[in-house]
Amino acid sequence: MQNTAQKFVAAPGTRIEMTYLEALVQAQIEEMDRDERVVLMGEDISIYGGGKLIERFGKNRVWNTPISEGGFTGLAIGAAINGLRPIVDLSVASFVYLASDQIINQASKLQYMTGGQIDIPIVFRCWMYSVGSKAAQHADRPYPLFMNVPGLKIICPTSPADIKGLMKSAIRDGDPVLVFEDACLWPVKGDVATDPDYLIPIGKADVKRRGKDVTLIAIAGAIRPTMEAVDALAEEGISVEVIDPRTLKPLDYEAIRISVAKTGRLMIVENGHSVCNVGSEIAAVMAEEIFDLLQRPILRLSSPDIHVPFSPALEKDFFPTKEHITAAVRRLL
Repeated sequence: MQNTAQKFVAAPGTRIEMTYLEALVQAQIEEMDRDERVVLMGEDISIYGGGKLIERFGKNRVWNTPISEGGFTGLAIGAAINGLRPIVDLSVASFVYLASDQIINQASKLQYMTGGQIDIPIVFRCWMYSVGSKAAQHADRPYPLFMNVPGLKIICPTSPADIKGLMKSAIRDGDPVLVFEDACLWPVKGDVATDPDYLIPIGKADVKRRGKDVTLIAIAGAIRPTMEAVDALAEEGISVEVIDPRTLKPLDYEAIRISVAKTGRLMIVENGHSVCNVGSEIAAVMAEEIFDLLQRPILRLSSPDIHVPFSPALEKDFFPTKEHITAAVRRLL
């Protein structure tokens, strides 16, 4: 990780091409350089490149923990209460279930239960997989579960610039923030600002593509097949506006309202299961608030309500694909 920091040294105000994962690492390095209260902990950190971080910041600030998610998550919450700003690497997103009692019953509630006497400035990182035969116990997308918990913020950035700016905002935030990264986005490259104070506000969506016929909201890793589908549809003369919420809690409903007022059609694409997912929430709110602007019923596209299969043959069409999305948009029109 130290080599990564040296690689991206540049004059303030410039932009450098880097991958999603490099931008994420750079955000952590810059915040650890900026604020000595920022510490990193998690399982297998020393294996997945963390050795360089240990060399740079020392073992007092980078803690390679036992594989005990509930234990080190509780430790991190206690550290946050006492003045540190921990980044907790929970590794695979399915492992967040093991830490959920600490996150839901402690991190999300303690500020409320103490009348604001304490803050919990803590970040939880989780990785999601959509391919690779990770099987059911390693392939979940638990973000809808945590959207139902007051006191938490949730981000799902999809580009290198977004993960850097939002990760830095999350580290500086005074509330618990969950970061759900789709591993399929790690190798994606893009231009990223080198300014150490480059921040993206939590709760602000981004319009990835302007259009006039359909508003399409893409969540996390669903952005890749969505953009492929939108490019294909453009060749047919279909203009799709793509919105990336970037933040799932709080959601930027105003950006969605503005877009639907223009297009009159709304579709949400995500890799989460179909029951009680992000699309359900967005659809319900939009039906309540802007029903009169809709020319067609709201359409949701997601994975089925079954566990993610191990079989590569079943897995390849389990999550929404370019073909699924193009067909759905045509149906909506």
